[in-house]
Amino acid sequence: MGSQLVGKVALITGASKGIGKAMAAAYAAEGAAVMLSSRKQEALDAAADEIRSVTPDARLATFAANAGEEEQAAACVAATIDRLGALDVLVNNAATNPVAGLTIDADLAAWDKTFKVNLRGCLVWTQYAWRSWMREHGGSVINISSIGGISGMSGIGTYNVTKAGMIHLTKVLAEELAPGVNVNSIAPGLVKTDFARALWEPLGDEIAANLVLPEDIAAAAVFLGSDAASRITGHTLVVDGGALIGRGPR
Repeated sequence: MGSQLVGKVALITGASKGIGKAMAAAYAAEGAAVMLSSRKQEALDAAADEIRSVTPDARLATFAANAGEEEQAAACVAATIDRLGALDVLVNNAATNPVAGLTIDADLAAWDKTFKVNLRGCLVWTQYAWRSWMREHGGSVINISSIGGISGMSGIGTYNVTKAGMIHLTKVLAEELAPGVNVNSIAPGLVKTDFARALWEPLGDEIAANLVLPEDIAAAAVFLGSDAASRITGHTLVVDGGALIGRGPR
């Protein structure tokens, strides 16, 4: 077991698979106690069992919650503090992307749902973490954005607009919650996950083999949640394999 996060308690949303599960595994391996949250309890329990198979002494808890529902967010934050004793790191990772196509033709109900989960949800979970623990004890918030929130590419424009909003929200909250709480974001490029399968699978095996992996994002999240990043706030860390400079798929 590593030691970068020993003594810390982390709550990770969207933690049952993909990037979220990789971050939970990395946090546990570095000594943190981790609350895994996502919508489905069965998937959470399976993820926790998988992490324990690699890190047998991992201190884990699970709590099913829809990231877009305020009451469920409040209950999960409260359960984290009650069961694990603190809330030092909040990772806002849960996201939805119900539609693709031209943003000008976006279905407004889908637009509203995407904003409710991705952007409003990010604020809500941070509000409860702040009010319940971090205002008094300090901590770190890590928002999982996307390079789509930087580049403005089309195709999944609604999703990307929420991720651009998350980057700006990160800056605003970093100023408001300083100096006790650091707020940063990670902007992944195209990551080889089931969530993004429709984007990377058509690229072919050779390109897909060189995509950013969930473990790459997890390593960045470990750094931002550790004391090594104590002087970093309001920053967006891009982890895209060079996509924004034209060296990889976007």
